Amino acid sequence: MKEEYSNQHRRWYDKDPVLSQAVHTLEATDDETQIKIALNLIKIIIEHNIEDEKFEAVEDIINAVGLGLDDNRKGRWYDIDSTLRTAMNMLQNCPATTQHIIAKEMAKMVVDAIKKEDDTDDEE
Repeated sequence: MKEEYSNQHRRWYDKDPVLSQAVHTLEATDDETQIKIALNLIKIIIEHNIEDEKFEAVEDIINAVGLGLDDNRKGRWYDIDSTLRTAMNMLQNCPATTQHIIAKEMAKMVVDAIKKEDDTDDEE
């Protein structure tokens, strides 16, 4: 699934404008929100892969999670937290069509989380 990227797309998620915006917005949220969204992303990615019959057993899911994980890599913003890193790596290893579908769901989650934070701030 990993491809060579042109100079136009510096990061893997920049190829899809919806995904790129969702990731950039997620990066700007607080740590707690990032982890909540990462957990939801993992769930959504697994559900999509089960629907597409890419996973037949629990071992397939575990192997997919391990794809691309490098415990020594800490240069990306999402490498700081293992849950976030796992979610982003699972997303990166999805086909582009699945990434686009998940990007829309991810964008909605991020916006909803931000709105919830704003509502909480307004009540105080």
